Amino acid sequence: MFFRYKSGPENEFTPAYLNMTAAEMEKRTEKLYTIMEKCTLCPRCCRVNRMEGEEGKCGAADSLPISSAGPHFGEERELVGAGGSGTIFFMHCNLKCIFCQNWTISHGAGHGDNLTVDQLAALMLSLQNQGCSNINLVSPTPYLYQITAAIKRAAGQGLNLPVVYNCGGYESVESLRLLEGFIDIYMPDAKFASDSIGARYTGVEDYFTRLKEALKEMQRQVGDLMVGPSGLACRGLLIRHLVMPGDLAESEKMARFLGKEISPRCAVNVMAQYYPAHEADRYPPLDRRITTEEYTGAREAFQKAGHRLL
Repeated sequence: MFFRYKSGPENEFTPAYLNMTAAEMEKRTEKLYTIMEKCTLCPRCCRVNRMEGEEGKCGAADSLPISSAGPHFGEERELVGAGGSGTIFFMHCNLKCIFCQNWTISHGAGHGDNLTVDQLAALMLSLQNQGCSNINLVSPTPYLYQITAAIKRAAGQGLNLPVVYNCGGYESVESLRLLEGFIDIYMPDAKFASDSIGARYTGVEDYFTRLKEALKEMQRQVGDLMVGPSGLACRGLLIRHLVMPGDLAESEKMARFLGKEISPRCAVNVMAQYYPAHEADRYPPLDRRITTEEYTGAREAFQKAGHRLL
């Protein structure tokens, strides 16, 4: 079951970043800037100088391209509330999944508006003023320096919403440690439970190895998902697991790993919305939707492991 936030009414929840000093925020942000000069923000470790305009394998350089932003009502109900989740879609992604349903954004094929740090901070405040329940950062990994700088500025101007780190799960522990305090809710994908299968479909050779490290660090920072009196998440780890055709995601293995090495109380959204997208039709069995039996079997595996399913 969920750990519920018991300190008082929903509006008394204090995001972690409001407990950080300006000096500590600045120190972390400067470190992230330095890392971008020989980029190792993610496990790809491209070591390009992005601050000089060099692009990493993700496609990101020194700009801050946003595909879209606004209240989103299609996220988990624990994130949505009456005003929606304040979602910001960043261009580019450090994974190159051949089945990506948002590939025009994540692979950089679409159009994005380049923002400054000040504009990103203003966007966060605008989403708060629109009544959003949180700030939901989608595919944030290439932009950690700009994001932490924007949170620092927005916090100084009244931002007080939980920040959600909505990522693909391929994260650097070093970078995650620098994010500690800036992020209230980690929401990673848990795509594949083996490196060999992940390598076929994500563009990286060590997906599961890095996912395991990242989930342990996320859990250490924020713990199990906490939900306030109104049903809105305020802190913790929320894992998304997309059921794949032919059990390519090895759902039972993933459920066992999470229960044994992360937490027996993981909040997991077992998702059924897979459909062949991008290049998936060239890679059977990804060229078909999942069956009812495949989805039911995956949910049962997570239930058997004792996880709290959203």
